[in-house]
Amino acid sequence: MSGDGSKKQFWKRNTAKVPGNIQHVYGAQHPPFDPLLHANLMKAGNKPPSATTPGKPKKATTFQEFESITSDAWDVGDDDDELLAMAAQNLNIEVVMETANKVIENHSKLQERRQQQIDEMTEPDEKDGQEAHEEEPDEEDEREEGAETTTDLSFSSEALPLSGNRLVKSHSEAPVGSPKEVGIEQAVLHRQQSLPHRPVIPLVARMADQNTSGTPAMSEREASRLDKFRQVLAGPNTDLEELRKLSWSGIPRQVRPITWKLLSGYLPANAERRESTLQRKRQEYFGFIEQYYDSRNDEHHQDTYRQIHIDIPRMSPESLVLQPKVTEIFERILFIWAIRHPASGYVQGINDLVTPFFVVYVFEYIEEEVENFNVSSLQEEVLRNIEADSFWCMSKLLDGIQDNYTFAQPGIQRKVKALEELVSRIDETVHCHMQQYEVEYLQFAFRWMNNLLMRELPLRCTIRLWDTYQAEPEGFSHFHLYVCAAFLVRWRKEILEEKDFQVRCFFCVMLCGP
Repeated sequence: MSGDGSKKQFWKRNTAKVPGNIQHVYGAQHPPFDPLLHANLMKAGNKPPSATTPGKPKKATTFQEFESITSDAWDVGDDDDELLAMAAQNLNIEVVMETANKVIENHSKLQERRQQQIDEMTEPDEKDGQEAHEEEPDEEDEREEGAETTTDLSFSSEALPLSGNRLVKSHSEAPVGSPKEVGIEQAVLHRQQSLPHRPVIPLVARMADQNTSGTPAMSEREASRLDKFRQVLAGPNTDLEELRKLSWSGIPRQVRPITWKLLSGYLPANAERRESTLQRKRQEYFGFIEQYYDSRNDEHHQDTYRQIHIDIPRMSPESLVLQPKVTEIFERILFIWAIRHPASGYVQGINDLVTPFFVVYVFEYIEEEVENFNVSSLQEEVLRNIEADSFWCMSKLLDGIQDNYTFAQPGIQRKVKALEELVSRIDETVHCHMQQYEVEYLQFAFRWMNNLLMRELPLRCTIRLWDTYQAEPEGFSHFHLYVCAAFLVRWRKEILEEKDFQVRCFFCVMLCGP
C-alpha cells in the first residue's frame, strides 16, 4: 500500500476504472449518469442531482497512466480488514437462519390462507354444476363461454389461474386474495392482453406437421412454395407454363406425383378429364399385359426377357428393386415397352429410367422413405395404379430420347459430340487437357447419356434433377448436356491433376461415385 496516509486507495478514488466494477446502465427513462456527482449523490441519500450543474468531463488517461495508478489496487491493508469484518457480520449464520425461518413461516401462512379460500369456493361450484345439468345453456352463452376459453388458452401458463386441479375459465372465478395480489394479477393480465400473443397449436396439429420418420415441420419458405403449387393445381385448367416455372427450382414431395404426370404429358391440363384418362390408360396398360406378357418365354422374345431379368438385380437401390414384388413390376414394365417399340427393343440403361417414376408414385401413398418400405404391404389396386403410371410416364420420357437406344445409338453419339463442343467453349483448358492425353469424350460420357447420370448420383438427387428436366421443354435431351458439362467444370481441378490415361478415364467414369 502507498506510504502516503492521505492518499486514498485506487478503488476508492476512481471506482469506474477498476476491472470488474459494476457500471450503471440507464435507459430512456433515466438521465446520463454523472460520475463527478456520485459522491454528492450518495451523501444526499440518492437524491437526483441538479440539472443546472453539469459535470465537467474528465480527461481520458492512457494505458500507461492506468497501469501506474493501479499498482496498489489489490494490496491487502487496514481497509481490507474492515471490509472483511463487514462481510462476516453481514453473513452471520444466526441472522441468515432467522431470516430464512421468517420467509418459510410467511410462505406457509400464505399457502394455508389460499387453501382455505379454495375450499370455500369448491362448495358453490359443485352446486352450480348440479344446477347446470338441470338446465341447458343458451346458444349465445355457449358461444361466449367458448370464446372465453379460447382467449384464456392463448395466454401463457403464468396468466392461467388455477383452482385446485381444475382450469379456471375466467379470472372472476379465481380465488380472491389480498387487494395487493389482485392488483398485481390484474396488471399482469392487462399487460398480456395488450401484447400480441401466439395462438396455442394443439398437439395433434403439431404432429400432423411431421411425417412418420420424425422429420421437423417444413419451413415458411417451403410452406409458401407448396401453397403456390396447390393454387396452380387447384384450378379447373392447370397453367402448365406457370407450373413449369415453379417446378424448375424443385417440386415439393406432397405434389410431385401429380406434377410429374402433368409435365410429362400423361395427364391433361383439364381437371375434369384426369380421372377418366387415368382409368382408360391403366386399363390399356393391363390390356397389354394380358396380350403380350405370356409371350416372354417364346423363342423370339426370350432373349429380351432374359436380359431384363439379368439387369434388374443390378439396379439401385437394391433394398427396393430386390423385393420380389418390385422385381415383377419392373419386368412387366420393361418387357411391354420393348414389345411395343421394336425399333429399339430393350437396351441396357432403359431399366434405370423406371426407378424414379416408381419411387415418386409410391410416395403418393406412403410418408416414410421408400428404400426402407415393404412395397408388398400396399393394396393390390394401389400397386397396379403405380405400375401403370410408371409405364406411361417412362414411355413419354423415352419418346423424346428413343434415338439413344436404336441401332448404333446415334442419339448418344450426337449428344457426346455436342458435349465436347460445349466444353471447348466454356472451359478450353479442360478440353485441351483431354486432347493432349488423347481422351475421347465417348469413353466417359457414354454412360452419362445412356443412364442420364443415374449411376453417378444418389436417387434423391436424381429425382430432384428430374424436377428441372421435366420443367424444360427438352430437358432429358438438350438440358442434360449442360448438366454434364457442369460436372466437368466442377471437377476440373481433379481432372487437370490426372496425367495417366487409364486413371483419368476411370476417374471420369466414376466422377460422382459408383
